[in-house]
Amino acid sequence: MQYLKAADVEEAVRHLTNADGKGAVLAGGTDLLVQMKSRRVSPDVIVDIKGLAGVYDIEAGEEGYRVGAAVPGAALGEDAGFSAAWPGVSEAAQLIGSTQVQGRATMVGNLCNASPAADSVPALIAADAMAVVEGPKGQKSIPVGEIATGPGQTCLDAGEFVSAITFPARGPRASDAYLRFIPRTEMDIAVASAGVSLALDDTGVVISARVALGAVSATAYLDETASARLVGTKLEDDVLAELAELCSQSCSPIDDKRGTVEYRRDVVGVLAKRAAVIAYSRAKERS
Repeated sequence: MQYLKAADVEEAVRHLTNADGKGAVLAGGTDLLVQMKSRRVSPDVIVDIKGLAGVYDIEAGEEGYRVGAAVPGAALGEDAGFSAAWPGVSEAAQLIGSTQVQGRATMVGNLCNASPAADSVPALIAADAMAVVEGPKGQKSIPVGEIATGPGQTCLDAGEFVSAITFPARGPRASDAYLRFIPRTEMDIAVASAGVSLALDDTGVVISARVALGAVSATAYLDETASARLVGTKLEDDVLAELAELCSQSCSPIDDKRGTVEYRRDVVGVLAKRAAVIAYSRAKERS
């Protein structure tokens, strides 16, 4: 096995391409190192991207935010501007592992690990975030929801890696929230999760909504029907009840030791409803 530290994007792409699909990217390493120790993965080449320009940066601009691939959850939570604009995403990133792990673990790693229960991914999908992908054919942007294609599988080709995640500009009266259910009080894997992002007009009516669900399908996904149901409402009780039912109907969970299919269907609807209420309250406070 080779360890190679890339000086720039071109070098990282070259190393990964030459690895012929058996390369691994190292940023935080909180998933990769554990998987290597348990022999779940055995890469021929590990390409360290921590030396690339911009990977530790959280940048705000007219078009929104750009978060580099090596930004850990703890740093994201400490960025007041980002956490004010995207509190749900910030909170989700800070749920990845223990306090020590949060000092290393990144949203990009969480995304590319492609776990159906990844905490940051539903919040990222709800935020309409884009993954900036570097590769042999240059740079491109892909919706975050398209990166994972199945448990542990991504759409990334040989030589490609995610260098950053971008977020659209945040207008007034808009916010988000993320909730999960876990069997323990902390440091556990989600049984079900939901991220909701809303924008309101000046009367409090929802003008746009994105509802994303996690841990209840092979990948986290945007529930378009549930999202559309919130538009034109003020989240009245009957709307919230219908939201929960739509989310329960749309998912395809599995039975395992942490929860049954029926339990997950019920819980994800409750989480979506609660997350929507929190996002709505936050949006009303933003002028």
